[in-house]
Amino acid sequence: MRPDVSVNLDDAAAQTDLWARVRRGFRMFDLEGELVRDKEQWYASRPDYVNRMTTRGSRYLFHIVEELESRNMPTELALLPFIESAFNPQAMSSAKASGMWQFMPATGRDFALKQNIFRDDRRDVLASTRAALDYLRRLYGMFGDWHLALAAYNWGEGNVQRAIARNEKAGLPTDYLSLKMPEETRSYVPKLQAVKNIVSKPESFALALPALANHPYFLGVPIQRDIDVDLAARLAGMSLDDFQTLNPQMNKPVILAAGTPQVLLPYDNASAFVRKLSEHRAPLATWTAWVAPTTMRPADAARQVGMSESRLREVNLIPPRMLVKAGSTLLVPRNEQRHTDVAGHVADNATMLLAPDVPPLRRVVLKAGKADSVASIARRYRVGAAQVAQWNDVGTGARFKPGATIVVYEAKRKAASTRVAAAGKAKKPVSMAAAAGRKAVTRIAQKKASTTVPAATRKSVRLAAK
Repeated sequence: MRPDVSVNLDDAAAQTDLWARVRRGFRMFDLEGELVRDKEQWYASRPDYVNRMTTRGSRYLFHIVEELESRNMPTELALLPFIESAFNPQAMSSAKASGMWQFMPATGRDFALKQNIFRDDRRDVLASTRAALDYLRRLYGMFGDWHLALAAYNWGEGNVQRAIARNEKAGLPTDYLSLKMPEETRSYVPKLQAVKNIVSKPESFALALPALANHPYFLGVPIQRDIDVDLAARLAGMSLDDFQTLNPQMNKPVILAAGTPQVLLPYDNASAFVRKLSEHRAPLATWTAWVAPTTMRPADAARQVGMSESRLREVNLIPPRMLVKAGSTLLVPRNEQRHTDVAGHVADNATMLLAPDVPPLRRVVLKAGKADSVASIARRYRVGAAQVAQWNDVGTGARFKPGATIVVYEAKRKAASTRVAAAGKAKKPVSMAAAAGRKAVTRIAQKKASTTVPAATRKSVRLAAK
């Protein structure tokens, strides 16, 4: 894994077919049945897909096999990323599972895979492989059966334990094929078995596997300073896409040395990178981290760091009508005041916290009229029925009893004006004389039209909203 240690690519061991090494390490008992045959046929009918998948996997298989053998684990597990992600380290599922081994966010954190604004170690080739094998070994320790361990990897150990308990209670077998489980999990091990069968005898399925030499595809190259991703790719003599197939964990256009102390590069590119990096005299990074001192609008943050608001929003993925909360870490350009590398605690724990950019709200208390409902109040105040229901702890289809207290929140006005907060309609402030002859909503001003009001009290009476 080190660029200063030579790898003899002409050595006999290096020229050994890696597929043969994988086959020698198969130790799981085979699963038989119609599901396996169905998955074999699916792959066999898609030779182009199999070729893309195995070619992509060729970058990572040597490392995975090395790790499995060092742990004395079966090499069938090296084929699992074919099932999880088709060996795409940047894969993201609809359920937010990410990376070659498809870790969910919470499970990733359980296995020390950092996820912050700068990087997501669920996509890191080395870190995610370490975590996946740790997890699989733990699951095997729980169930004592690799098929059940794989079911738990896909479905969760708690679900598998409950399925086993149900079968035990019913006096039924508790092996993989006997458990009741979702269709995806039911097909999970058959898919792996189908890939194992194809790797074992590709000619039986009219398929050809790409030749794989038994030596590392990549090396780990240490970095001591923050460096822009595109510069690292140029120094390595690689396209940005090729660089990111080995270093897919970066979320931003800069690699922070404090959080990512090495990059992975093909053997020849690693040597060129080390040489060119030592000769490079210009700045390595044009980006750095800035922590917002207070909650502020993106436009204000952009002015403080000397960049356009549109560029700040773009590089930090800030949606419209959102505030950046105090303590948030933003990616900003380096300048004379901000030129040092990002500290370790920021590189490992940086977060982005956003809040809706809405006017302050004030609480308004109403008295329900005869026909008031959640829907009518929502229409009157131009808010969602769900909001009115939440404010008043009722359902969205509820009707209010006449005289019941209703709470709503509305934006504070620049010049606060008082209003009648009564049931039915919110009326403009009125004098008692003007109210004579008709029923006021609160019945405070009910008088006959002929009532004489003393001049001293002939002024507007206002009911302030609470």
